Amino acid sequence: MTLFSKIIQGQIPCYKIAESDLFFAFLDIFPLAKGHTLIVAKTETDHFFDLSNDYLSEILLFSKPIAHAIEQVFDCNRCGISVVGLEVPHAHLHLVPIHSADDLNFTRDKLKLSVEEFMEVQQKMIAAIK
Repeated sequence: MTLFSKIIQGQIPCYKIAESDLFFAFLDIFPLAKGHTLIVAKTETDHFFDLSNDYLSEILLFSKPIAHAIEQVFDCNRCGISVVGLEVPHAHLHLVPIHSADDLNFTRDKLKLSVEEFMEVQQKMIAAIK
């Protein structure tokens, strides 16, 4: 069972943003920016492009209102999207508020947010999705 499966099943706490039958969205605890959200397939598949065609199309549709919430809540030019897949062997994508392409550089130092900051980001994003 992957780390993400444990999060989805509630064995590891997270700052959940949204959930469907196929996907689970939560805040990255090592974010590049406030609002950095992970969209995880509920099926355990290591490589993103090994997901079925249905999953690949549905993950973008599931991500769309979350991306709009990120653009609404955070000061950014747009919501960037990245598929890296090296850190956890479970298909997922990153939604990150960005000003430039460099803001998606995963080798940069990550933010260190307090529990209160994560909860504030979570609440703002959930409110913006509704």
